[in-house]
Amino acid sequence: MRTGRFLRRFARHRLAVVSALLLLVLAVAAAAAPWVEHWLGVEATGISLLDRFGPPSALHPLGTDELGRDVLVRLLYGGRVSLFVGVAAALASAVIGTGIGLLAGYFGGRLDDLLMRVTDGLIALPLLPLLIVLGAIDLTRLGIPPEVAGAEDASLLRIVVLVALFGWTTVARLVRGATLSARRRDYVRAAVAMGAGSRRIMLAHILPNVAAPAVVATTLTVGNVILLESVLSFLGLGIQPPLPSWGNMLTNAQELVGTAPLLAVWPGLLIFLTVIAVNLLGDGLQDALDPRVVGKR
Repeated sequence: MRTGRFLRRFARHRLAVVSALLLLVLAVAAAAAPWVEHWLGVEATGISLLDRFGPPSALHPLGTDELGRDVLVRLLYGGRVSLFVGVAAALASAVIGTGIGLLAGYFGGRLDDLLMRVTDGLIALPLLPLLIVLGAIDLTRLGIPPEVAGAEDASLLRIVVLVALFGWTTVARLVRGATLSARRRDYVRAAVAMGAGSRRIMLAHILPNVAAPAVVATTLTVGNVILLESVLSFLGLGIQPPLPSWGNMLTNAQELVGTAPLLAVWPGLLIFLTVIAVNLLGDGLQDALDPRVVGKR
């Protein structure tokens, strides 16, 4: 019943529904990249200097880039990377932030003061310059084997880890505030009176009732992470070639805007649409999870 009410409320937010459908289409298209590659008979990393800057055709629906690679297939593979980074980093941040917010809000006292001071300290740090500095660190100097540091997925995992370590603060503060309110409710007091342990109370009684703000914040974080990945890739510190992402595709096209502007338009447009759709989806979830907002519509 609660699920039915949520879906009805969410359906009233038309922009959020359209955004959810758009994100679903992008995700399905990115997941189908190998099949599209096979169907077209091209390779995402296949270089053909004789086919540089080719126009759209049956073989290359969006044309080819400066190395003769198929633009459509690279966009699909780039979507897999960009969407994975956004979702994985947002979920990891949500898990860390939710855990810290629950502990701080439920136990309070010195633990709350300590965790919130750490949170305030991280909020005070400029995230983008910090990620730029950390993204430029040579992993081999940290004791990581060269074969691991130089692996194709190393740059992808680095961004996910960095965002997860420094991007949990918003979720933590929201969950802490909701937990402070929830622990005074009758159902929590009843659970304490019945002898339930702190772990069971937090996970079974408080967490389900404070999940709404965490879900909304996590949704909005996805768009921010995709933008961060794009900026880092644009600066040469994000996803490293030959692994494509929308960010490094945009980087490669920056010197070709005058001769082949569409090479910059396609990844830029996908980044723009994805971030806008994620933000509108977050607004729709917030409205659907808050009955007071729906009642005003």
